[in-house]
Amino acid sequence: MRGLDAGGAESVLVLQKVGAPAAGGRRRRKPRRPEPEAAPLTLTRVTAIRAFARFGSEEAAARWLQEALEAEDTIEVLVDEALELLNHALHAQALASADPHSRQSLSAEGAERVLIGFGSGEETAAGRFRDAREVDAGPRSSRRRREEELRPQERVAAILGGRERSDACETLLLRARADLDAGREREAALQLRVGLEALLAELRGALGDPGHEEDMGTLEARRGEAGEAANEAIEGELGRERRLQVEELLEISERVLRRRRILQG
Repeated sequence: MRGLDAGGAESVLVLQKVGAPAAGGRRRRKPRRPEPEAAPLTLTRVTAIRAFARFGSEEAAARWLQEALEAEDTIEVLVDEALELLNHALHAQALASADPHSRQSLSAEGAERVLIGFGSGEETAAGRFRDAREVDAGPRSSRRRREEELRPQERVAAILGGRERSDACETLLLRARADLDAGREREAALQLRVGLEALLAELRGALGDPGHEEDMGTLEARRGEAGEAANEAIEGELGRERRLQVEELLEISERVLRRRRILQG
């Protein structure tokens, strides 16, 4: 499938099933006992093609690949660009099918492996490359530290065991973050408005910590900005100032939640 980014640049997304079992006939089969071992999983190979950035020769493409692999920032930009295209397609599929349970976002951490390469139009359309190299697209160091601080495994067990209850603001702010990271700024502003109101109600006085009180005071004082951003989102696209306000308020809200998890253990 083809798509255009905000600047009108054309990109192509190719999705192929890898290792899928052969399609069976339509005739009814007799029930059979399950196999003792699970069947191999089917993988989906996703190829994001930067159709707007074509190379004049194979030598130029090889130089670009070598330079890209030597710059960690460039690898991150390319991977994020591919994920943005994929997640935009997943979101469009969910809207078109009106399926609220459809997967609407994926991350590099869930990939079996990530390759960066180049090839002809025919090769890349088939998910192949003239030359490609595997890159490390694992969690960024800051994200890894955050996950370690929050000890998600312990909290999962606590929630499933009924020893801890999740707050509504957590779900709402997670949705706001997913929308903002995916470039859905209007949706993020609308989610932030209700998420912020829920946070102020649910976490007021939750911690006897100066940092908590300061951040809660800031959110209380700026809650009107969230409302104004949501109102602007209803009318149309957000302006630059509103986008910055949404991002700042969401970051402060996430900091409040993160601090609570760290201090409460």
